[in-house]
Amino acid sequence: MLFNQTKLKKLLTHSAIAVAMLTSSQAAFAHCDTMEGPVIKTAQAALDKGDVTPLLKWVEPAEEQNIVHAFETTLEVREESSQAKDLADMYFYETLVRIHRAGEGAPYTGLKPSVEIDPAVALADKALDSGSVDKLVKILTKAMENGIRERFAHASNNQKHADDSVDEGREFIESYVGFTHYVEGLHGLIKGGAANHSEH
Repeated sequence: MLFNQTKLKKLLTHSAIAVAMLTSSQAAFAHCDTMEGPVIKTAQAALDKGDVTPLLKWVEPAEEQNIVHAFETTLEVREESSQAKDLADMYFYETLVRIHRAGEGAPYTGLKPSVEIDPAVALADKALDSGSVDKLVKILTKAMENGIRERFAHASNNQKHADDSVDEGREFIESYVGFTHYVEGLHGLIKGGAANHSEH
């Protein structure tokens, strides 16, 4: 028996959203190309101190000399005037972020203005600044637990009435797909993280 168009569309939408939320990795690093991101903040401090060393960790070894050259050029030009300083700094920020993004295998689409950073990424940054990951672990663990329990409860309740009618059966299938895709996405992230850690 076929799903009707509305039910099928709703099912696919919920599934796609759940998987996209769990498997997207690009968003986690989106703040690297913003003016408030850690790359630019490191660059600002490095230019003020005249020391390129802290910046080299953001790029691949093969790109170090390109960054050093751009850094030295920027230091020379920014001495000419305040306007020259602003232009030179922006040139350097864009060069650094472009090369950094290329090292991540991500496209460079220009520097973004200050934007709202994903709360999880902001917590990760704060964890590194404070030296403690406890708050981040607690919040994310609780969020995952709530997500699993809510979807389980919904699917479990619908399962009890899955054979009562076709409509209720379809409601169960919808909740079942949402539940299983959610845990599958979580498991995929865990496996992916473990694989990346092993490679490094």
